[in-house]
Amino acid sequence: MIKGVLNPIALQWGPLTVHWYGVIIATGVILALLLSIREGKRQGIDEDAFYDFLLYALPVAIICARIYYVIFQWSYYSIHPDEIIAIWDGGIAIYGGLLGGVAVLLWYCQRHLISPWQFLDVVSPTVIMAQGMGRWGNFFNQEAFGRITTRVTLVHQHIPEWIINQMYIGHAYRVPTFLYESLWDFIGFIILMLLRHCHHVFKRGEVFLSYLIWYSFGRFFIEGMRTDSLMLGPIRFSQMLSLIFFVGAISILIYRRRTKKLKWYVG
Repeated sequence: MIKGVLNPIALQWGPLTVHWYGVIIATGVILALLLSIREGKRQGIDEDAFYDFLLYALPVAIICARIYYVIFQWSYYSIHPDEIIAIWDGGIAIYGGLLGGVAVLLWYCQRHLISPWQFLDVVSPTVIMAQGMGRWGNFFNQEAFGRITTRVTLVHQHIPEWIINQMYIGHAYRVPTFLYESLWDFIGFIILMLLRHCHHVFKRGEVFLSYLIWYSFGRFFIEGMRTDSLMLGPIRFSQMLSLIFFVGAISILIYRRRTKKLKWYVG
């Protein structure tokens, strides 16, 4: 291992191996759950609803995120089928997880007579926070990187030494796109948390739509900088989805404002 490169394994105890990737994702999920419960109480949603939802959504989201990734890397996994379940080594796609999670949320809300727009408004700021944390799992696994660059360039961006060292991948320094996306996600989290309870800013469902607009806008450009994108022919598939979600969320927001009498988001 190159000097200065961090070990992706957090704990090794006999046959038990705990990866930083899993530790970071688990921490993000727990924090997202706690913050969602806190906001849910302000919105009149019972605490147990979030625990129950997570029991369904988490495994489905992980499976969908992995399936999404494996499909686009099938040329490799068809030869190494034993590695398909090895998510501890990385290789889950956020968009796959989001699609799976939203599908479960719609089913859960219908079953328990909860407004899906209200539930999405509560959880979406915490989701983007967890996404920002999850990118640091990519950091430890040396994933989600960009083109080859120079150490001098990274130093001039005032990137800390320990991050620069970890960006030495394949005998070259790489653009830390994981870092750019993480910072974008955390900024989005802060903005949504600050504006969520401001008087007459968001109507019901618009916290979620704003999350979708913010995340997909940043992801579109950051994805274009990556060299390990999941491709559909010549198209970066996540970039295409980002464009669809960005335009779709704006269109839905405008349509709902013009045609429906919506409640203001209050808490």
